Formats: sequence, structure tokens, C-alpha cells
Amino acid sequence: MITPAEEAMANEDYYNALDWYEKAYDERSDRDLIPIIADLHFKLRDYQRAENFYKRVFRKVRGKDPEVAPEVRFNYGVILKTREKYDEAIEQFQSVLANSTDAKLKDLAELQITGAEMAKVLRPVPRLRVENAGNEVNTRFSEYSAYLTGEGDGELYFASFNRDDVIVLDGKDQDYHAKIYKSTKTKEEWGEPTPLGENVNRGGFHTANQTFSKDGRQMYFTRQQITGNEVTESKIYVSEVVGANFNPATEVVGVNGNWIAKHPSIGELFGKEVMFFVSDMAGGEGGFDIYYATYKGDGVYADPVNLGPKINTAADEVTPFYREGTLYFSSNGHPGIGGFDIFSSFWNGTTWSEPKNMGKGYNTNVDDKYFMIDKEGYHGTLLSNREGTKSAHGKTCCDDIYEFTIEKIELDAVVGTFNAETGKPLLNSSVQLFELTDNQMTPVDEQSNETGNVFAFPLLQNKSYVAIAIRDGFYPDTTEVFNTVGLKESKKMEFRLRLRPVPPEPEFEDVIVTINEPIRLNNIYYDFDDDKILPDAEKDLGDLKNLMEEYPAIKIELSSHTDARGNDDYNQDLSQRRANSAKAWLVANGIADERIVPKGYGETQILNECVNGVTCTDEEHRFNRRTEFKIIE
Repeated sequence: MITPAEEAMANEDYYNALDWYEKAYDERSDRDLIPIIADLHFKLRDYQRAENFYKRVFRKVRGKDPEVAPEVRFNYGVILKTREKYDEAIEQFQSVLANSTDAKLKDLAELQITGAEMAKVLRPVPRLRVENAGNEVNTRFSEYSAYLTGEGDGELYFASFNRDDVIVLDGKDQDYHAKIYKSTKTKEEWGEPTPLGENVNRGGFHTANQTFSKDGRQMYFTRQQITGNEVTESKIYVSEVVGANFNPATEVVGVNGNWIAKHPSIGELFGKEVMFFVSDMAGGEGGFDIYYATYKGDGVYADPVNLGPKINTAADEVTPFYREGTLYFSSNGHPGIGGFDIFSSFWNGTTWSEPKNMGKGYNTNVDDKYFMIDKEGYHGTLLSNREGTKSAHGKTCCDDIYEFTIEKIELDAVVGTFNAETGKPLLNSSVQLFELTDNQMTPVDEQSNETGNVFAFPLLQNKSYVAIAIRDGFYPDTTEVFNTVGLKESKKMEFRLRLRPVPPEPEFEDVIVTINEPIRLNNIYYDFDDDKILPDAEKDLGDLKNLMEEYPAIKIELSSHTDARGNDDYNQDLSQRRANSAKAWLVANGIADERIVPKGYGETQILNECVNGVTCTDEEHRFNRRTEFKIIE
């Protein structure tokens, strides 16, 4: 029985090879067959049976531990890692490092140890939900290359054999070949898929790996010839999309050759359209590498360019997908928690960033590939043989399509306006939202509410803001500076702004002003450790506003000072925020942003004896918390 088993192995027909080897083992109980059978189970991704057979390799023989080759220990370690037995896996890899003389094998063992250690500490990606796409699109055997199109749920394109008996591929029967299918979602479930026509699914070829151009007018895909489990020919084709139909496909010029070309994805580099694809052409970094080719026009692409060692490894990189400057791909050559893990790398215009493991949820202890995400960045698909798939051989033999959804982080500022004297809601007011960047205020949104006093503003992550409320006959009021830096969960920030009525006949004091001479705004004080302007400050700020309106050519520095309590660096930041708050009040009252330079001095200019280490009253400390201005132009 060994001869047919060896013949099946030579043809990479692993299902039949396993059947023959297991029959031979049942008849002869030959221990030399155990690692072969275990490895075949691993190749067929039946990890539980693979582990069970490898355990037999390590059983004592006549009371003695057997001699186990480093290569066998390495394979066993990979299986243990796949079974999430990380400490046991690390033990096997460390044995490889200690006993092997094969430098390449030792490098692989180091890589696997790094991945196993990472798997032990990684936590699931927050707000990520991953679900099987359902029985209409997933079969007992592997699906390939899922791709979402259209707005909302849209349509799902994917490749599948879509039949129940594909253990041995028969090139004589075109129905035994993979085809591209389309399914439409209705009532949150995918409908029965239909194969694309013969212009795409050509008889005698396996058709898969479809993707679309940015405008959706072209579909790119691969046609392959497969003998046993070996791909003997694979080329990339393109078909023009005409309504719901596809024109006859033509071979893409420039990316195909005497090599495997597959997994196309359209992107942009150096301001030009490019095609990313996977190939085993000579001169690469390892097995399968990711390349790109620049579009020259008239359906022709320039010579392929390898993405280089930052992306490609000595192992395999596959299934690239490009979206808005980020390349997603799967690799078994970068440190991962499973076999193939999904990674991302950002293009900064000249180079790629170090690939980042996408984390648990996207990645599992097994194989995760064909990542794609929609334009909004919250919904996408991937393929995985994680437990829960529909499998014909063991629990994890075959890839299913999974959909993932990322829960949006909802960040909002809710501002209520009130009469400062009566405490009642102040209707018919307006609220302006500004973003603060480098002490500059950029308007983001303005809302008015004639019948209410509540205003809601959506916020972006990692931004700083200030909100200002205004109403005729009232002094404006501002929030303290607030930000969304580092927020990982949805959050609603609520603010109550109290506007004071403007006196009918305000009295202003005469002020003699000299260029670069600081003028103290006597009534602008702050509570301890706060950057919010107190209501009494509005009179002096009103005086300053009137001065700047009377002399529209002047430009001022608005200087803020803290008391000596607290950390020096913190006080410096606090004083800058206070200066920003005073500036925000003036800008809200019509003074141009560029006429005011806010400057925080921290505790560097104390006016009395209340420096560090001196005990003072709260009133004495408050005297140092002040705002001044000086004309600088």
C-alpha cells in the first residue's frame, strides 16, 4: 500500500495519501508512518487528529524516550501552537533551538516562539464582532476570496466549488472546478448564490480571487489549472462590468508570465494606479511574495516590483487588499498567533510601515486570509478555518466566509445654555464649536435653537475642542478646553453654559495703553486647577473687545499666569489653556482669530511672595491666577 500512498503524496493528493497511509499503519503498526500521518492531518488542517498522532511519536519505547528529529519536534510545536497549547509548543521549539544544526529551521523556531508568546498576552480587539456568513454562501468545503460591493449590505462575490464531493479534482469535468458566485443580502441574510456567466467562469479552469477597480467598472480575477492540490498555472484576467453583466475576460498584460500570478487588488502608489498581486516569480524574498505593477494605460501594466523585505518574508505573503493608504495581507512569515495571520501596513508616500498584526478576533489560532473592509471602515469580510466552520474533514479543514463589524465609537458634546442670573434654560441662543490646533481655533460647527437650549455636536477622535455659547443681550460663555485623545469607547460629554445678561449701560474705565506693556485685566480670575473663565471676567474682556474694535489694526498677546501650587510643567500647560479660553471668548464676540496670540507663562511671573514652598491663603494664590494683555503690533 505504500506505493499508491507515495504516488498520491507526489501529486500532493493529500486526502488519498492519508487514506493509503492509515490503511498501511492499521496493517503494520509501523512507527515510521506516525509522523507522516500526523503531518498529513496537519496539511489537511485536522489539528486535533494531527496532535493525537504526534503524541504517539513521543511515547516511550521499552521504557525509554524515543529519539525525535528536530524537524518532527518543530512540526509538533506548530500543531500545539495551533491547538492553543502555547507553553507546550514553546518547549518543543526551544528543543529545536538546542538540538538542531539547521539555521533555517532554528530561525523558524524563533519566529514560532515569538508568535506563541504574543498569543499568550494578546487580548481580543475591542468592539469587533465576527460572525459566520451563513449556510447560503458557505459549504462543507472551502470558499475563497469574498468581496463586498455596493452601498449598505450590497452584494457578495466569492469563489466556491459549491458541491459536496471535491476531494479529488477531475480536470475532465468543468463542474469540479471552482467558480465565482454572487449573492445578495435580504433581511440580514445572504440569498442563494448564482455563478457568474461563461465570460468569467470558463470551463476547465478554477476561477477565483476576484476584486474590482475603484470605480467598479472592471473585475479582476484569476484562472488556474490545478493538478491534485498543486497549482500548475495561474494568470490574472480582467472583465469589463456592463450593468449586471460581464464582458468576455482578457488576460492582463504585464503581470502574467512563467510564474504563478494570483490575488489581484487595485490600489494607488506615487499618485498612480497600481495592481497588487501575489507571485512566486524568481528573485523574491521567499515562497509567495506580494508585488505591485503600475498601470500604464490601454490595459497594460509595467514590470512587477517586489514590495521588499519589510512586507515579504522567507515564507508566504498572500491575499493583499488595499484601502486608503493601508495594505492588508496574510502571512505565515511574520510573528503570528496562528498559521496565516492578517497584517496591515501603512504607506506614507515613500515607504511601508512595519506590518502590524491585526489582533485576536481578526486572527485566530488557525488560518485567516482574504481580509477586506468597506469604504466606511466598519464592515468587511475575511476567510478562516476557525472552529465553527462547515467542514468535511475534522472541525477546521475548510475555509468559510466570515463577516465582521466594528462598533462605531460615538463621541458627542452636548451643550445646554442657561441664564446665569435665573438658572432657567436660555432659548434662542447659538453655540459654536471650535477645534484647537497649535493655539489656533478652527470653526467646526455652529447651531442655533430658537425653541430649545440643547445642542449636540459629533466629535472626532484625538481632537481638542472648545464650545462657545452666544445670544443677543448676553455675554458669551465658553466651555473649558476638552479633548477626545485616547478615547476607546463611546462617550457623551455634557456642558452647562451660563450666559450673563449685558447691563443696559456698561461703564468702561479709561486705559492708557503702550506697545509691549502688559495691562492687567483685573477681574479675570480662575478657580484653582481650572481653565474656565469665571463670570466676573466678562466685564474686563468686554473692555478689551471694545478696545480692539476701536483700533482694528492692533494685535495683542493674551498672557495667562497660574499660582505656584502644582507641578511646574502642569501649570505651564494650564496657563496656556486659560489663555486659549480668554481668546475663545473674544473670538466668539467677533474679534479675528489672527489678532490674538494666547501665551501661557505658568508660575514664572508670581506677583507676591507665594512662590514654591511658601504658605499662602487661597485669596493670595488667586491673585496670581490672572490674565494680562499687551499690544504687540
